[in-house]
Amino acid sequence: MRKLLIVDDEKNIRLGLKAMIAREFPDHYAFEFASDGKEALQVIENSQIDIVITDIRMPEMDGIALINRIQELNLKPVVVILSGHDDFQYAKEAIRCDVKEYLLKPIIRDELSRTILRLERELTLREEQLTSSSHQLEAFQESQLSYVLSHPHLEEEDLQGKLQRIEMGWLDEGFQFGILQYTGTVDEMGHTEFLARIQAEISNAPERCREQRAHVYEKKNQLVLIAKHRELFHYLSDRIMGSSYFSYRMGLSEYTSGTANLHKAHEEAQQALIYTFLLSVPGVVRYESIRHKSREFQVPVETIRKIGNMLGSDRDKEMTGLLHEVLDMQTVVRFDISYLEAVSKTFNELVFDKIFQIYGGESVEILRLFKKVGDIANFTYFHDYFHSVEGLLHRLNDYVKSMKSFHIDHKEMKKAVQYMQDNYQKDLNMTIVSNHVSLNYSYFSQAFKEFTGESFVNYLKKLRIDKARELLSSTAYKVYEISDLVGFENTKHFSRVFKELEGVSPQEFRDQGHVMKHG
Repeated sequence: MRKLLIVDDEKNIRLGLKAMIAREFPDHYAFEFASDGKEALQVIENSQIDIVITDIRMPEMDGIALINRIQELNLKPVVVILSGHDDFQYAKEAIRCDVKEYLLKPIIRDELSRTILRLERELTLREEQLTSSSHQLEAFQESQLSYVLSHPHLEEEDLQGKLQRIEMGWLDEGFQFGILQYTGTVDEMGHTEFLARIQAEISNAPERCREQRAHVYEKKNQLVLIAKHRELFHYLSDRIMGSSYFSYRMGLSEYTSGTANLHKAHEEAQQALIYTFLLSVPGVVRYESIRHKSREFQVPVETIRKIGNMLGSDRDKEMTGLLHEVLDMQTVVRFDISYLEAVSKTFNELVFDKIFQIYGGESVEILRLFKKVGDIANFTYFHDYFHSVEGLLHRLNDYVKSMKSFHIDHKEMKKAVQYMQDNYQKDLNMTIVSNHVSLNYSYFSQAFKEFTGESFVNYLKKLRIDKARELLSSTAYKVYEISDLVGFENTKHFSRVFKELEGVSPQEFRDQGHVMKHG
C-alpha cells in the first residue's frame, strides 16, 4: 500500500481529497495529513511518502517552500500542486522542482483520478528502474547513512547494525570525512548534477582510491564524502587547485578508524569547511590545521563602538582605518572562527542595529541592500564579507550625514518661520530671511517649500492675510491702516490678495462678521 500525504491548511479540503481518492482507488493508499509545509516535512522525514498533494498558500511554510525542500531529499516523493490561483510564477517554480501536476481548485474528480493514474505509472516505472542492485544499494546506503549522521546518539549496537546493512564495515579499518561545498556560478546546482560532477571527478582518480567510499547530500550544494583511502582526498585536493570549470571547497577531518569516531570525524570536517571561508580561492582546509586555534581573544568592542559613532561625520578615512584594524586578516586567522562570529555580532548590535534604532524605518532600505552582512555564513569568502561591511558602512555614513543635515535644516526652517511670524509687518523677502538663518538663497527656497508645503511668497501672503483677518474681526482700524499693519505696500494690493484668498474684500469680510456678531 502506497503512502499519500495531503497538505492543505483547510481541514475540509484535506478530508474531501481523501474521500475522492479513496472512492476511486479503494484500499490502495494509506493517507497522511499536514496543515502546512513545516508539518509536511516532519511527516516526510518520519515516513516514506510516495505521493504529496499540496496547496500553495499556507501559513508557517507555503507549498513553494515545501517543494524546494523536497528537492533536497535523497528519496523524493512525486508531487502534485493544488492552487486557487492560475499564477505563471507558481507554475514556473513547479516545473523547476519537477512537480508532476498543477491542479486548479475547485478540484474536478475526473481530473484528479487521471492525475493519480499517471503518478501510479511513473512510480511503477521508477520502482522497475531501481531493480538494479547497485543503484538500489547506493540509494539505500545514502538514506541510511544520512539517518546515522543526523542521529549522533544512536546506541552502538544500532549504529553497527545499520552500517553493516549498507556494507560499511570497512570503517573499522580506517576512514576520513570530506565535506565538499560548491562555490561556482550556477545558482541552482541541484543534488543530481552536483553528485554527477563529483563522481566524474572521482572516476578519474586511481582505481584503488575509488574503492570503499560512501556519500550523503547533506544540504544545498554540499556533499559529505567518506572514504577508506585518504589518497582520494589528496587527488580531489589537487583537482580543486587546478579546476576552473567546476569549483568547490572542501573541509577534511583527520584520518581515524572505528564507528565510535564516525560523528566526531563528521564534526571535524564541518569545522574545517567553515574555515575555507578564510581562503581567497577554492581550496582545502584540514582539521589538524585549525584544531589548535586560540579562543583566548577579546572582541574589540570599543573600536567597533567608535566606528558606529563616526557614522555621519567627515572622518571616512579614520573609520575605514579602524575597520581594517578590527578585521585585520592576520588577527582573524590567528584565532578560532568564533572571533570573527563575535565581531560580526558586535557590528550588528553596536553599529547597524543602532542606526536603525536612532533613524528608524528610513534606513531599512539601505540595510536590505546589505542584508547578508548580518551573518558571515551568507558569504563564500572573508574578502566578500569584508567588502560588504565596508560598503555598508560607507552607505550608512552618507545616509546618516543626510539625516543629520535634514534635522539641522528642519531646525533652521523652524527658525525662519518664527522670524516671519515675528516680522510679517516689515518689508520681508526671501533674501532677508535666508540670510537670517545663514542658508544659501536657492537651497533655502527648496528647503522652505519642503518644510512648509508652500513657496516663500505664498506662505508670507497667507501669514499676512491671517493677521489681517484677526484685525478686521477684533479692531476698528480702517482697511488702509490694517493693510499697512500687516506689511502690504498699498491698500489696492492688500485688497486684491485678500479677495484672492478669502473670496471677499476686506470690507465685506468685516461686514459679514459684524452681522454674525450682532444678528
